[in-house]
Amino acid sequence: MSAIETKLAAARTRLILDKPFLGALVMRLPMKAADPDWCPTVATDARHFYYNPDYIERLNLEQTQFMLAHEALHCALSHFARRHHRVQHRWDLACDFAINPLLVKDGLKPPPGAIILDLYEGMTAEEIYPSLHDNDSDQLLDKHLYDGDGGSGAGSGQNTELEQSAGSAGQSPERTENGKGGGIQAEEPSQGASPPPLTVQEREELESRWQQYLASAAQSAQSAGKLSGSMARLVDHLRQPKLPWRMLLARYMTMSARDDYTWQRPSRREGAMIFPSLRSAQVEVAVALDVSGSISDADIGEFLSEVDALKSQMRARVTLLACDTALCEGAPWFYEAWDALRAPRQFAGGGGTRFGPVFEWLDKQASRPDLLVYFTDAEGEFPAAPPDYPVLWLVKGKATVPWGQRIQLN
Repeated sequence: MSAIETKLAAARTRLILDKPFLGALVMRLPMKAADPDWCPTVATDARHFYYNPDYIERLNLEQTQFMLAHEALHCALSHFARRHHRVQHRWDLACDFAINPLLVKDGLKPPPGAIILDLYEGMTAEEIYPSLHDNDSDQLLDKHLYDGDGGSGAGSGQNTELEQSAGSAGQSPERTENGKGGGIQAEEPSQGASPPPLTVQEREELESRWQQYLASAAQSAQSAGKLSGSMARLVDHLRQPKLPWRMLLARYMTMSARDDYTWQRPSRREGAMIFPSLRSAQVEVAVALDVSGSISDADIGEFLSEVDALKSQMRARVTLLACDTALCEGAPWFYEAWDALRAPRQFAGGGGTRFGPVFEWLDKQASRPDLLVYFTDAEGEFPAAPPDYPVLWLVKGKATVPWGQRIQLN
């Protein structure tokens, strides 16, 4: 055990020196040796870093650093609080697919068996989750112990001891100062038992504290000039306020509404003062669909339903266009504010994607739209220059756009 503890301490020290951002996060997780019966490799419950001494013994120093940073990022990214309704094993896979490419890009060496796909580089767990299947048999290296079934990682299964120790789950987490670095610690589980799942109160308090730890670690690493570009982008993304795409879509469409005050028809309120009246004009909204085959019919239907609910509220006239490398046959289609917005037919998508035909058609019209909303995966050929009207890209996937406002769908 002395040799194992020395290896873990050396790996943590090396992280602090070489990767201060990750090292500062690792320091927030006190390390505890765990029973191999429930921890075949490593695990975390957002309060501790649990490890199987036999597993750590088989790793070299670089691989040990990877596993320490891996568990710390699960906590710093609040994966324990973001699952909500999602299937646990599928969510746990998505979290590992999101974290591992980040660590590899930051120069850490993964141990054998780490699941890494370049396809998911730069994507969040929420973006990765829809592309996975509930029956995915991939196994994780670690165990995520924040939920009630003892985690879905290596050697997972129902943990019969959780119920025995559930009485300690109601304790609020407290910060410890035990000489092993600051951390969050609940009541100690009984000897040999895995830690109890987090309560709702613990999740909320841990999420708040880990957000503080994340900001503090990023600030310290940035001051030292040792915050990598990928980690800096991750921190910036996490610190931005999160709003559902429907709320963002409603916000931008409402901003296009042409409501203003006029004195031509004064308000007839009683009193000595004369008030202007509110004048409203119809909004012209262009909606473009990427039907190249990368967007499913179900996704298109959900998107059109949301636009349909919004357009009647803002008195919008919608011009619907569908495009892959060219405008689809029959396009465009026009819908007044009182018409139901439905796809006119099933679109047979082609292979490539060009966004130019939509903008070329709009440029030929007598008037410009107040707003263009383009539903796409953003994998295609963009026009060289932006138009003189606002463009809102609703993007399914991780691709970027050269101009306009981008809203992430997943």
